[in-house]
Amino acid sequence: MNHCSTIEQRVDIISQMLAQPRHGLVSQLSRTYQVSRQTLYRWAASGRKALHEAMGAPLVPLKQKTSLATLVLTLLIENHARYRGIQSTLKRLHGIRISIGSICTIIQDAGQRAQAWMNRQRAQAPRTLALDEQYSSQRGKAYLNVIDVHSGQVWASIPPVAVDGESWTLVLWSLSEQGIEPVHTVSDGGRAIADALSHLELDQTHQRDVWHLFHVAAQVQGRLERAVKAEQDRLPALQRQAERVAAGKRVQGRPSGRTLHQQHIVLAQMQSVADAVRYLCEQLHALLDVVVLHDGAIMSSSFREQELQTIVALLDEVAMLAQPGLQQHLAMLSKQLRLALPHALLFARLLDGSQEQALSRLGSQAVALLAWAWQRRSVLGPSSQDLLRDLPSLWQAQASLLFTAWDRAVRASSAVENWHSIVRPHLAVHRTLSAGMLALLAVWQNHRIAPRGLHEGLSPLQRTGSTEDQPDWLAALGYPVLVV
Repeated sequence: MNHCSTIEQRVDIISQMLAQPRHGLVSQLSRTYQVSRQTLYRWAASGRKALHEAMGAPLVPLKQKTSLATLVLTLLIENHARYRGIQSTLKRLHGIRISIGSICTIIQDAGQRAQAWMNRQRAQAPRTLALDEQYSSQRGKAYLNVIDVHSGQVWASIPPVAVDGESWTLVLWSLSEQGIEPVHTVSDGGRAIADALSHLELDQTHQRDVWHLFHVAAQVQGRLERAVKAEQDRLPALQRQAERVAAGKRVQGRPSGRTLHQQHIVLAQMQSVADAVRYLCEQLHALLDVVVLHDGAIMSSSFREQELQTIVALLDEVAMLAQPGLQQHLAMLSKQLRLALPHALLFARLLDGSQEQALSRLGSQAVALLAWAWQRRSVLGPSSQDLLRDLPSLWQAQASLLFTAWDRAVRASSAVENWHSIVRPHLAVHRTLSAGMLALLAVWQNHRIAPRGLHEGLSPLQRTGSTEDQPDWLAALGYPVLVV
């Protein structure tokens, strides 16, 4: 309905209703301007809506050079976003309305490109590979991952399959067809990986991850210490019972089954076992270090193996002295070490050649000094290259070879564990990951520039020596790079 009022009058009316709402104002304005109350309320609502639209955050228009697929993939990989999270973020920040189906289509197409890129990977030289399974929500199935130890490059990441030797054999065959040959491998000692390596005759160049052995040893040691603590906590109650008996009073509570003297004997024996296991675990850590000095000389791999066999034998003897409930844990630790021993010292056997060459050219005292300095490189260096500059010029060539061998010694599968930490947040969001999604993550990881640390400014591809000419993962897949 049209009213005989100017725009200025309507603005004044709306301003009064929004800024100074008071009892009787609407009736007064209705009489003054001959406008119905319903019309006044409608004008006020229109004014309030106009203010909200004018003062609200403006939508950022999508840049012409920015691809929609680039935005979707960036949110998916780098922000761990769900599909609906991608949809709402694009609408809120860029004013883009996109359906879930369109998002799925973009991601599926990108996944196919990423799988093709992964299949084109080539290694310029034989590599040391870390192998491991990451178990999924499907019973008996896991993601199979193969990571380059020295660079962190992802060579393969397979969606959930049965964890057996056949699955791992197929993965390693597939890598071999791409020209990726393992010079050495390292894993946590799983049965499926061992079966595959044995079938492919690669078990002689396999390194057992020492940190898993340290973890098992720490678990057993922790159980022993908790058992000692539990027996120590019983002493005050036994002390009170002994005092009541000495005073001729009746013993209260349930019978303990031991006298105070017997408890002290049992506690002393348990403490002795715990101390012995602690000492043996400390020796285990020392013997599985990269460099071990003994009587002013570097310990060879054969000497280390003899010492480790002694530790296993001593663990068997200590287990016989432990309480019945703890003997099985010590027997398990002894068995784990005995099974791992042939492969746990592969890194030490590989170092023997470099160390013997240095001994023949520099002498035992000089090599021992180099080993002592390398063990403290974080303080003296902080890197091996810094140590070299402070050495005599006649030592530097041989010391450089020795430091490089020690720096590149492989004892653990930490590289594949790092990959697990990258995959895990995406598993928490999506519950399960397809082959395309894993390939997208792998391409992103292989191009990711390290922001800090030892490899600052380098990507896994650069550390591997790849000839890849695209520095960005989106560009490698054929998408325009997001420009800030």
